[in-house]
Amino acid sequence: MKKGLEYYLPNTEKYREMIDYDYKFLCAFKHKDALPESYLKDYEWQVTKAYRKYQANLDTAWKDYYLRKLKKLEKKTGVSFEGNPSIGKGFILGHWGKVVINGKAKFGNQFFVTHNVTIGRDIRGRRKGVPEFGDRVVIRTNSCVVGNIHIGNDVLIAPNTFVNFDVPDHSVVIGNPATIHHRDNATEGHLPDMDL
Repeated sequence: MKKGLEYYLPNTEKYREMIDYDYKFLCAFKHKDALPESYLKDYEWQVTKAYRKYQANLDTAWKDYYLRKLKKLEKKTGVSFEGNPSIGKGFILGHWGKVVINGKAKFGNQFFVTHNVTIGRDIRGRRKGVPEFGDRVVIRTNSCVVGNIHIGNDVLIAPNTFVNFDVPDHSVVIGNPATIHHRDNATEGHLPDMDL
């Protein structure tokens, strides 16, 4: 935790670093040099910015302020992070709508999520707990990922998929009950090829 005066100042440098990477990542995804002004006013980008401000200020007096702003946006958009601080570099919110991300789930870098997705905990049994995600993970609409499971690197979870088991690297997961299909570069075309 920061000491002294630094604790009372917002961590704008860390925020700018995070949001700059997200911006470049999203531009690469959209095959553009810059995002149109209209997109920068959309909820998807507003939620991303609010989340990064909260995340950048976890060790400052501004943490609760930014958490309140994030919760206010949640009421408008349905996107709930439940205080989760762990999404790494490169976050894309594909469409706003009901998205629930458990506050204790762990995430790697380059994460893409769309509407009507739940990332939650299992409350009993051998999978009691929350998911942990590797790098370069895409979760498409109407999917649910729950329990103390590990989702590897380069994983695409297709629309309408229920996942409550470990998923190895380089996989596409489809259906309910879900099946795993090995695929090199599983997220190709869903995520831009950008260095971490």
